[in-house]
Formats: sequence, structure tokens, C-alpha cells
Amino acid sequence: MTNKKPSINDIAKHLNVAKSTVSFIINGKAEAHRISKKQEQRVLEYIKEIGYKPNYMAKSLATGKTNSIGLIVENIGDSFFGPIALMIEERAKKSGYRIIYSSTRNNTNDALSVLQLFKDTHVDGFIIAPPVKMEEGVKKVINDKVPVVIFDRMLEGVKTDYVGTNNREVVEEACAHLLEQKFKRIAFISLASPQSQMQERLDGYLHTMRKKKQTPIVLQMRYDVDREGYRNEIIHFLQNNPDVDAVFFATNYLCISGLEAIREIGKKIPDEIGIIAFDEHDLFRLFSPSITAIVQPLEQLSATIVKILLNRIDKGTIEPYQYITVPSTLVIRESSVKKKLK
Repeated sequence: MTNKKPSINDIAKHLNVAKSTVSFIINGKAEAHRISKKQEQRVLEYIKEIGYKPNYMAKSLATGKTNSIGLIVENIGDSFFGPIALMIEERAKKSGYRIIYSSTRNNTNDALSVLQLFKDTHVDGFIIAPPVKMEEGVKKVINDKVPVVIFDRMLEGVKTDYVGTNNREVVEEACAHLLEQKFKRIAFISLASPQSQMQERLDGYLHTMRKKKQTPIVLQMRYDVDREGYRNEIIHFLQNNPDVDAVFFATNYLCISGLEAIREIGKKIPDEIGIIAFDEHDLFRLFSPSITAIVQPLEQLSATIVKILLNRIDKGTIEPYQYITVPSTLVIRESSVKKKLK
């Protein structure tokens, strides 16, 4: 009795189909190669029956590819990175690629360690929302001819593809909306972060305030603070600035802490204080009053990211690097509309 594991060739012979057909089905490329659903199901059922496991290491040695992509983000569990990671995974899977995830929690050393780990497993490309000081690590990957797409925030001096949104412009639009609603003392609550997306949002706020001859009122908090810590700091800030009548939160989780703070100090939304948050959250639609939010285009962002990376994997870096901005949308709800102006 032999314990020899079945090969793709064995499966093809048993089912009387081409070896390439079996390979395309195993790698999730049946649809792309116009293999019928019936044929695909037949092959998959037999693979399951015999307990066949693809030898990805052998495949990698033979083809130079592992059909895997490393995805490195700030927090895979939050309301921005979680959904976009799932969309990236679904799109990559349709093209026969697996996604390997990791969160950095904005820790550069952890991010560099994960970057090296994924590189050692020979992923075919990277999708990265990097913390600060990742420049040299990412440059080394690019120099080794591994494609990298940066998204959400940029890395200064790193020549590679980038996909993001129009942070500054949409913040300017949101601030203008608050001013049109006759809010006069608009505060901006954000993170003390040098990351490009946070700086762009702050720049959008400051530009609008100066253009409209309004005094900026800014609170920047550390990233490594829990929800209660954010709430307490926001309470203190609002108590020290009692004339603030609107707040723009630079992230949705800061807004959630801010809503708790506002409730605790007893201010009514929007009669006494208007609210806008950057980035959508399910809570904002359900909250009463509903919360005005800048909604990022997750579907378009994920589609663009995957398309660019797979093109790089297939064709290398012949084309110029792309810098793509996908516009976000200001969704106006009750929290930023003064009742008397409705």
C-alpha cells in the first residue's frame, strides 16, 4: 500500500480532464478561463473527497509565485480597515490570490517585523496602510522587485503606487457646511499624528477657518489612548471651551467617544453643538439625532487597490507609478443641521 499523495496530474487522469483545467479550478481561476460551473463543481467535489491539499511551496518553486498577498493595516477590526480588507480579500480571491493579514496598531517595529515575515513567505505583493517611519523597510521590498500598493496614508519619498481619498477637499466642504448652518465656533478634534491622511484633514480644517476668518480651535490626542481616555479628554476640552458650538471629529472612533462626552456634559445635538465625523460608522445612522459623516468609497478603493497590484504582479513595474485619489462623500444628517434653518 502506498501513501503517495495525489497530484494534479492524478486528479486530471481520474476525471479525464486537462491538467490545466484542474489547476485553474484549484487556483480560483475557473471563471476567468470560462470553465463551466458543472465542471468546476465536479473537480472540487473530487478534490474534497480525496482530501487533496495543494502544495503551495512546490508551486512557488516551480512558478516563482505563491498566489498570496500580504495586507498590513492599522487595525483589521475597525470600521474602516475591517470592511475594506474583506472587500480586498473577495476581489483577490476571484483572481486566485489569498490574502494574509496583520494589524500594526500604528507600531512601526511591529509593522517592519510583519513586513519581513510576509516577505520571507514569498508573497507576490503587498498592500500596506503604513505607520510612520516605514520608508526604508518598504523601499527594500520594492528594490527586491516585490510590488507594493500603499493606501490611506502616504510614505514620503517612497516611489510606488498609492490609492487614497481627497481628505483635505472633503473636510473643507464639511467645514463650509457647518459655517453655512451658522455654527460660529467650530472645533477640530483629531490625533497627534504626522501621518499624511491626518495632516490633510487638519489642513482642510485650518484652511477653511482662515479663509472664513474664523479662529481655529484644535485638540490633538495620542493614538494609544482607550475610549474612556478619549472621552475624558474631550469632556475637559469642551468644558474649557464652553463657546464651542460645533465639533469636527477627524475619525469615527473619536466621534463615538465625543458623543459620550457631549451626553455627559448635557449638551444637545444639534441645538447647542453640531457634529460631523470623518468616516462612516453604523452607529451614526442609528444614533438620534443621526450623525453627519464623510463616507469613504470603500468599494472603489478596494477595487482600485487590487486592480493596480495584480497588474503589477502580472506585468512588473514597466508603467509609471500611479497616484489615485477616489473622492469621499459628505452625507449630511441631523447632527449638523440647525432646526431653525431646515
